Amino acid sequence: MGKEHILVGLEIGTSKICVVVGEADPVGPIRILGVGQAPSRGVRKGEIIDFETAHKCVREALNEAEERSDVTIRSVFLALTGGHIESLNNRGEITLPEEREEIDENDLEDIEISARDVNIPKANAFIHSVLQHFYIDGQEGVVNPVGMLGRKLQGDYHIIHGVSNRIKNTIRCVREIGIDVEDVVFSGLASAAVVLTSQQKDLGALVIDIGGGTTDYVLHFDGAVKQSGVLAIGGDHITNDISMGLRIPMAKAERLKVEHGDVSPDGAEGEAFIQMQDERGFAGRDVDRETLNLIIRCRMEEVFGLVRKRLDEAPYLRMLGAGVFLTGGCSQLKGIRELAQEIFGVPVHGAHSSPTGPRSAAENPQLSSAVGLLRYAQAKLGRAPEKAGLISKIRKIFSRR
Repeated sequence: MGKEHILVGLEIGTSKICVVVGEADPVGPIRILGVGQAPSRGVRKGEIIDFETAHKCVREALNEAEERSDVTIRSVFLALTGGHIESLNNRGEITLPEEREEIDENDLEDIEISARDVNIPKANAFIHSVLQHFYIDGQEGVVNPVGMLGRKLQGDYHIIHGVSNRIKNTIRCVREIGIDVEDVVFSGLASAAVVLTSQQKDLGALVIDIGGGTTDYVLHFDGAVKQSGVLAIGGDHITNDISMGLRIPMAKAERLKVEHGDVSPDGAEGEAFIQMQDERGFAGRDVDRETLNLIIRCRMEEVFGLVRKRLDEAPYLRMLGAGVFLTGGCSQLKGIRELAQEIFGVPVHGAHSSPTGPRSAAENPQLSSAVGLLRYAQAKLGRAPEKAGLISKIRKIFSRR
């Protein structure tokens, strides 16, 4: 296989467990070898609430991925989400000793440590320190300061952290199957890695990944991550709203959402009533289409409104030169792009991953996060010395209070 490597991404979602197996070298395209999926049980709002049940579902998805890819999975890159995940921006700063003025690799480690010298809840652990920009003696826009001369080195970082025990539970769920966790990755970062181009990241782009139990978002501007977060609201909440509002079983509500849901601002087209057939244990009935879509629209307005509120507080909304990119299962709802454009006031695009391999996998927005894990893993291939750092990060999570 030469310089190509087998990479595996694992997402433990609220609605599904997804495993994507790919093959890549450090710079070429990723080729998807196989996808394994299993219904998710024991997970709520992106977090494990029944360890044994979730453990069985993860094993099932891993087994299917191995069969479809003809690869024995030994390690994975693991996605993290959940309402406990938070982020902030902070600047690290160091001054070189008097006897030295050339910046080296150790200085980069020290400045990242300096940036992490910030108060986060005692129960939390750091997940990412994502570099935004370097400065040398006030000089802006430094891409790589190693080898340059200076006295004061500064670095802006986007820091993502979450509740340590909840992260540990997700890692343990995989490790107890006998699979190593190479690294943990915030799901929103993974999605953005395959949804956005470098140019879009420079112009300013917001990726919103609407999953079953959570909505992750990441905003890039000037090539750097400026804001990220998680809302503990997703497609399953819409299904529950429909079930409660129309007094029908959850399975019927999900089917109505997928097959007939339309959140177009101008209203949906079609017959005024949707006929639901008689089935065993369920008396058929007609559902008012306008009522159905009003229920869905209200929930999606809430989601987009909450994301916009967070951007306005920063404020980052004015930075969206490339617009908003929607991905995840709920991004397939009819009219959702028009609704999002109405709320954000900028162009809105549908998005999905774009590696080579099975077309269904590459074009399925539900797989953006899982495929994005492969892109994240690929970026690490050319930086082998960081391997110890990745292991160290996971060890620190397990050793934290």
